[in-house]
Amino acid sequence: MTRKKVKLAYINNDSSRKATYKKRKKGLMKKVSELSTLCGVDACAIIYSPYDTQPEVYPSPAGVHRIVTKFKKMPEIEQSKKMVNQETFLKQKISKVSEQVKKLKKENRDKEMNRLLYGNLSGKMNLQGLTVTDLNDLTWLIDQNLKDINKRMEKIAKDTKSARMAAAAAAAAIVPPLMNGEVKVNVATNSAANNINGHSGAIQRQQWRGDSNPQNQANINNNNNPMRFGGRDVIFPLGNNNKNNWVNDHFT
Repeated sequence: MTRKKVKLAYINNDSSRKATYKKRKKGLMKKVSELSTLCGVDACAIIYSPYDTQPEVYPSPAGVHRIVTKFKKMPEIEQSKKMVNQETFLKQKISKVSEQVKKLKKENRDKEMNRLLYGNLSGKMNLQGLTVTDLNDLTWLIDQNLKDINKRMEKIAKDTKSARMAAAAAAAAIVPPLMNGEVKVNVATNSAANNINGHSGAIQRQQWRGDSNPQNQANINNNNNPMRFGGRDVIFPLGNNNKNNWVNDHFT
């Protein structure tokens, strides 16, 4: 269960105030002891209260006297360097809160001008009745938006140019080198075409108009296989006596 937030105000009830004093005094002394032990610094505490006849001190009366004497021996500037009284503390708080208020006012003004600008662009609002200050703020906001748009356009153009240059460099690296103005391209033939109907060995590519070798022509006429493609090779229907007619029908 979370602890209830304590209101920082004087406790009117005597018994509650006394109990709170004892509890807080014990915690304060413990913190001073931890600060001195963990950080190795000279620290002391003196607490006067209406509940005790003698003041509560830490670490001891002799230790307190030693630390106070050491402090008094320091120059006056050093003594008051980090010392804060109530007036200085309040001035610092007022200055901090004033800065926050100024920042919030600026944010509210920007939101108001943005609402006015986009409302005017959508036709829901008009610029009639605006003061000179409002018009000046609106002009400044429009200029800022234009600057932001120009920056984004420049960035997009720069990124697009870089992407195109990278793509061109990658394409140039993939294209094979030219040799005597020609590109040499090696084409692999499908190995499945090298073994048809149990006939092993390389099958030579046949010319579209028929092979001039009579022996090869006879081999073509004696086979009855359909036309097959092996890689970039074209194998005509084997055993077709009308091969030339088939070629003429399909490619002339």
